[in-house]
Amino acid sequence: MNTMIRIGIVGYGNLGRGVEAAIAQNPDMELVGVFTRRDPATVDVKSEGVSAYRLDDLISMKGDVDVVILCGGSATDLPEMTPKLARDFTVIDSFDTHAKIPEHFAAVDAAAREGGNLAIISVGWDPGMFSLNRALARAILPVGEDYTFWGKGVSQGHSDALRRIDGVIDARQYTIPVDAALSAVRAGETPKLSTREKHTRLCYLVVEEGADKARIEQEIVTMPHYFDEYDTTVEFISAEEMARDHAGLPHGGIVLRSGKTGLSEENNQIIEYSLKLDSNPEFTSSVLVAYARAAHRLAEQGEQGCRTVFDIAPAQLMIITPEEMRATLL
Repeated sequence: MNTMIRIGIVGYGNLGRGVEAAIAQNPDMELVGVFTRRDPATVDVKSEGVSAYRLDDLISMKGDVDVVILCGGSATDLPEMTPKLARDFTVIDSFDTHAKIPEHFAAVDAAAREGGNLAIISVGWDPGMFSLNRALARAILPVGEDYTFWGKGVSQGHSDALRRIDGVIDARQYTIPVDAALSAVRAGETPKLSTREKHTRLCYLVVEEGADKARIEQEIVTMPHYFDEYDTTVEFISAEEMARDHAGLPHGGIVLRSGKTGLSEENNQIIEYSLKLDSNPEFTSSVLVAYARAAHRLAEQGEQGCRTVFDIAPAQLMIITPEEMRATLL
């Protein structure tokens, strides 16, 4: 019996390469292959002895893969890809369009149950780790308000959405918290903040020569779920500027719950959880890989259908035993 969890990666961009690196840090996992819509001959997989394959070849390797980690974009890839592959595999994705998670869950749940498989969706840091912290804080402080601030950093999902606009060659989208709003919450206030009052968005784009910049900018600022509810600045730059100034993918954010306790609700209580990330995709990948372990364990127990981070016990994520957890972490 193979005691290693055999992982297949679908997609080999920033996220896929991050998953590859994370697997190397988990001694109970091995990378079986990278599956791509590109010509596999053009994909340089870094792991020794691991090959790239056409995505269509994945089904023929069903018996060799325990968990498929999907590393496509949320705008157009995952809504189609996750349900399709959940019919045949245990799958996990990082779908991050918050407003569309319920419908994505329903589609993946139906497909996974049809195939008798397990899927975990929307795994990462938000949705994902931030979701868990919002839930725990609300359970602990039922009287209060939740606040989530992202950035300053590069959003992979939003940058991907920008790159799919006709005429755009490359793009980076920075999410920036509004300092006044963050300071008010940390001071124990519970302001009612609109989406626009919490963050601004800054977009840097490299576009094709002769591209209609006015049309591109209008498509961006009116894009539902991504930019239409924010003050958004669009700046057009050269490919050289992009390579020089925006090569990294930092990100981070803060989840706060400002609550009241006491019979007269006289005491302020603030819960704060923060992340400071040099590499957004590598951190997201690390979360995906931890939940891939849970997905494999639950699938081995016969569980079927779709799950989110809310449904997974922390012990399922850990490579150490429950006894070690109680002795060292409790």
